[in-house]
Amino acid sequence: MPMAMEVYKDGGGKARWRLKSSNGQTVATGGEAYASASNAKRAAQAFMSNAGLSTFDVYADTGGAHRWRATAPNGQIVATGGEAFSSQASARRAATNVQKNVGTAALN
Repeated sequence: MPMAMEVYKDGGGKARWRLKSSNGQTVATGGEAYASASNAKRAAQAFMSNAGLSTFDVYADTGGAHRWRATAPNGQIVATGGEAFSSQASARRAATNVQKNVGTAALN
């Protein structure tokens, strides 16, 4: 089963998107909340279509764990990883997997 892009309502009633792996784990989330599900869906589609143009970088969070984020050509962070990793290499593998496979995700 491939990755799946899901649009959902957050606790404040705003629409957001998240990318789930084939085992149901959230592997990426969008960087913004939207007023409507259709706007969140458009943002998810844009990330799926343009992931190859985004810069995926790995950084250490305040706790020293490694995470990744995707930045669009305009400098906006458009996605962040769904978990923290103990090594830069593991975070890089996760980012590469998302960048390589998000374009084929089903949009729910």
